[in-house]
Amino acid sequence: MKPSSPLPSPKPIGLIQRLPEDDDNETDSQPLEWGLIRRLFTYTAPIKSKVTALIVLSFIRAAQLPALGWVMALVINGPITARDFSGIALGVVGYGLLALLTDGMFHYRQRYALEIGETVVSGLRADIFDKVQRQPMSFFHRMKIGRIIGRVTSDVESVRVGIQDVLFVTVIQGGTMVFAAVVMAWSDWVLFLIVLAMAPLIWAINQHFRVKLSYYSRAASASFSRVTATLAESVSGIRVTQGFVRQETNAGLFRSLLADHSRYNIALARTSAILTPILELNSQFFVATLLMFGGWRVFHGDMSIGALITFFLLANQFFAPIAIIGTQYNQALVAMAGAERVFRLIDTVPDWVDAPDAVALPDPRVSHVPTGGAGGVRVEFRQLSFGYDPARPVLRDIHFVAEPGQTIALVGHTGSGKSSIINLVSKFYLPTTGELFVDGREIRTLTSASLHRQMGMVHQQNFLFSGTVLENIRLAKPEATDDEVRRAAEQLDCLDLLEALPQGLLTEVGERGAALSVGQRQLVCFTRALLADPRLVILDEATSSIDALTEARLQAALIKLLRGRTSFVVAHRLSTIRHADLVLVLDQGVIIERGTHAQLLDEGGRYAALYEQFVQVDERV
Repeated sequence: MKPSSPLPSPKPIGLIQRLPEDDDNETDSQPLEWGLIRRLFTYTAPIKSKVTALIVLSFIRAAQLPALGWVMALVINGPITARDFSGIALGVVGYGLLALLTDGMFHYRQRYALEIGETVVSGLRADIFDKVQRQPMSFFHRMKIGRIIGRVTSDVESVRVGIQDVLFVTVIQGGTMVFAAVVMAWSDWVLFLIVLAMAPLIWAINQHFRVKLSYYSRAASASFSRVTATLAESVSGIRVTQGFVRQETNAGLFRSLLADHSRYNIALARTSAILTPILELNSQFFVATLLMFGGWRVFHGDMSIGALITFFLLANQFFAPIAIIGTQYNQALVAMAGAERVFRLIDTVPDWVDAPDAVALPDPRVSHVPTGGAGGVRVEFRQLSFGYDPARPVLRDIHFVAEPGQTIALVGHTGSGKSSIINLVSKFYLPTTGELFVDGREIRTLTSASLHRQMGMVHQQNFLFSGTVLENIRLAKPEATDDEVRRAAEQLDCLDLLEALPQGLLTEVGERGAALSVGQRQLVCFTRALLADPRLVILDEATSSIDALTEARLQAALIKLLRGRTSFVVAHRLSTIRHADLVLVLDQGVIIERGTHAQLLDEGGRYAALYEQFVQVDERV
């Protein structure tokens, strides 16, 4: 529902102007979407009995609060008026017992509400993590990590508040109003009709402010997501920031984002601060109106003073929840905005998934003792074209065959398509047109997991998880023994380098491997890949972060270990190209030359020119 008066568009300012708004688009759904609420409660399935108990307790408490006022009125109108001291004592005991029962039930209501909120939050976070883990690589090119973190943290926490506080508090306060209204109608239906006549005014006020509160709640939630995304990006790129002395500039841009977020929060607070006093003022106005009409009825003998006192005590129980419900409504809007964004992420449809009839790639290693890749795989590109955006292909008409055990070197300038070929072989993306066969099976007909289990990958941008060196190497084969890990490192001729670390293989690598040098991280990634005994090896500029002396030690081991395995190598150093069975030279997504290192040098074409550059680089290294 759109605001009745024009509201400023929630456009971010500053740094965020360069960020795509792919995930912060406003939706046209209603502020309080019952479908979202029902869906949230599907996460409470494991504790259905507690949900039922909480609902019952909430309704009982809603009846108990007016009952306390009614008992108080009975004591005042009865024993106190009649100066019956024994009746007063009995009434006080009854009131005390009811109050004790009310507070006892309140304990369980609070406890169950917290447990239900935690159950929903845990379920949502598990679903977000599971969904994100299953998304293809294209998803992560669009979705910033800060936004994902924002869904798991701030958005889910707002849902927690909505479930464990807002919902049940509103049920209790609303129920209190209903029960108080019933007792008021039973006590004096004429005055109760006056109360009902005032209800449309309260509804109109709420309706007017509901639109603005909904708008500002969504805008504040969206702006906070941008703040989170930018913070995560800035922390990840802190070396670039400090290296180019961008601290003050980035701080200014971030302050602009914070000001943008604060503007919506302040607007939300101001609107809420207007609504709550208005509701409170209306409640006082209604009480004054009832006082006038009630006094008139007492003067004319239509009701007793005791009945008027009873009605006023119940009227307080009726009007008091109005301000509370108004405040809860504001929080409910924030919770709905959070739920909306969380479910939008959970419901994100992957760009592609494995075909329903996809089969596993046969793995000869299952029935054989590992002997260096179990023969490798056969990879064939047939007139394949590909684009991250289908309208803008980055590979065109690619065709070649990698026989089992062959090493394919990919050479070309930055942006020529080398990494795109690797992404397709790894089935991180699917071809736009054409076909890609692995062991005679089109890659679309193979399950991704079965292909990845037979792969070993080492990228230039190596990544390590927090933990020890040993734990990071074991990611490739969790059941591997310490001896197997050491044998893999020995095969790479780098065991002594890893054991030279402060605690050897038990050295903590730190976040993203920050405690290790770039070259040490690369060695861990090599060992991790080769521990899996892969049939298909992907080396994406894998030796670029290793010094020349260490690389010289690795080359002999790499040649031995790659023998019998199909491998794709992206390299800028001659040492990793000379021994390739096939060198593919790419330029703007097209294979312009192919052959062995010697053949391409004899042709004197583009590769020969690149070779001269390689020689110069290697000589400098």
